[in-house]
Amino acid sequence: MDNLYTKVKLYLDANSKSIDDEIDNIAMQDDGAGAYIKEWNVSGLAEPTDEQLNSYSSSVAAEEAKEVVRNTRMQSYDSIGNQLDLLYHDMTSDKLDATGEWHKAIKAIKDANPKE
Repeated sequence: MDNLYTKVKLYLDANSKSIDDEIDNIAMQDDGAGAYIKEWNVSGLAEPTDEQLNSYSSSVAAEEAKEVVRNTRMQSYDSIGNQLDLLYHDMTSDKLDATGEWHKAIKAIKDANPKE
């Protein structure tokens, strides 16, 4: 099902739509014979054919790898409150550059989880 979800996401992206905006308008299901689109209610965009979805097969692995990185980064970032506190302290120390604690913390997460 992940593969279908990613193909649908790529199809939506290619047609100026967002999976985040449309997820409530799409139902995907797998009854054991393979995942399929059960419902498609995306305004202004036809349900993709199998051929259209399969055209994204070569991009699926790369997109799923990016999603893993995004999720890992999100889980690694400190709370917004703590990040704002770091920024405040960096501001009062005149360190709103690469020497600031906030920048160093964010950079460490990004370096440990590169997108490509």
